[in-house]
Amino acid sequence: MRRQIRHLFLILAGIFIGSGVLAQKDPPSETLPWVEARLLAEVLERVRLEYVEPIDDTQLIESAVRGMVKNLDPHSQFMDSEEYAEVQILTSGNYSGVGLEVNFEEKQLRVVAAIQDTSAERAGIKSGDIIIGIDSLEVDPDKLDEAVRRLRGKPGTTVFVKILRDDEPDPIDFTLVRSSVQLSSVSFELLESGYGYIRISLFSDTTWKSTRKAVQQLRRVNKGPLKGMVLDLRDNPGGVLDSAVDIADGFLDAGIIVTASGRALDANFMHEASAGDILEGAKLLVLVNGGSASSSEIVAGALKDNNRATIVGSKTFGKGSVQTVMPLSGGQAIKITTSRYYTPSGVSIHGDGITPDIELTVDETQDLLAGISSVETDPGRALIQMDSQLRKALQILKKEKIAQTKLD
Repeated sequence: MRRQIRHLFLILAGIFIGSGVLAQKDPPSETLPWVEARLLAEVLERVRLEYVEPIDDTQLIESAVRGMVKNLDPHSQFMDSEEYAEVQILTSGNYSGVGLEVNFEEKQLRVVAAIQDTSAERAGIKSGDIIIGIDSLEVDPDKLDEAVRRLRGKPGTTVFVKILRDDEPDPIDFTLVRSSVQLSSVSFELLESGYGYIRISLFSDTTWKSTRKAVQQLRRVNKGPLKGMVLDLRDNPGGVLDSAVDIADGFLDAGIIVTASGRALDANFMHEASAGDILEGAKLLVLVNGGSASSSEIVAGALKDNNRATIVGSKTFGKGSVQTVMPLSGGQAIKITTSRYYTPSGVSIHGDGITPDIELTVDETQDLLAGISSVETDPGRALIQMDSQLRKALQILKKEKIAQTKLD
């Protein structure tokens, strides 16, 4: 390890000294501090030789890199190969597995839902089931992430799952076959005649396509154009920037969507809307809260500043920066902040968030379905659960003056 540490020092010193040579035309203050590279090498060597327990060389270097990136800001991070694979799944919207949406709840792996037309759904796994075993191995309450990864694998391979169900005295065994699964980031319903609802839970590469299809389906069920729509971005943490731009563009006929500035050339950009509004000028209301962040705020800000939608709910999170995922040679990656973005009016919402046009409070005591006559979008498909904010949003959409595209 001593030889490795010295080798690392030589590499780092070579980089910094080399950069200094190449940057001789710059002021001396711009010379990169190679002395600090020696500090890193010395600390790594001391820890390796004198820490109370032996540490794997790879783990030691990875921890140093992870700490370096983590300390940049709360949104930058180093990702090992498994963490990077998780990010790729979220952004692509596709993976190979059994088709279960799960949640970590009180150190239990609880099923949220079985995705439609997957092995899990066909086998009869239900919402609320608790997964206690996978392939004859008990689920470790302290390693739930590992359990989720064991559910994934190559298409066509088999996995055995043991679950607990509230109304069953004994555990139930399931044999599931892994296959390609499409993650759904978009859900929708016709709230009542003429008024649609679309919820986006995350911005992935497939979100815009799913949103466009949702609008088409809502029109079909409504048997004609919509009068208005609620776009629900509550608790949406963000996701792929290009997806958010596409969503905003889909509801706009013209105008700036977002601008950004950073140090790298490609970190400076401006996106503008193209002609064509998928709602054909219908009223649009965007529902947000403190969990609406990043790409959600880009969409809300673009629609608000272009007077295309009325923003309703509570103040958004306030994440006005753009992170870029950069793959590394060993299958890992780093995600670092590369830009700060601005709404069309030129405002940075970082740390401040977006204040809704109409603020709503949450009333959890009200009947979830009171006062709403819902229409099923597809036969046999479960209706969305109406909370107090959504009921109020629908009332506002129907009765108040809501921003909409002017049609010729």
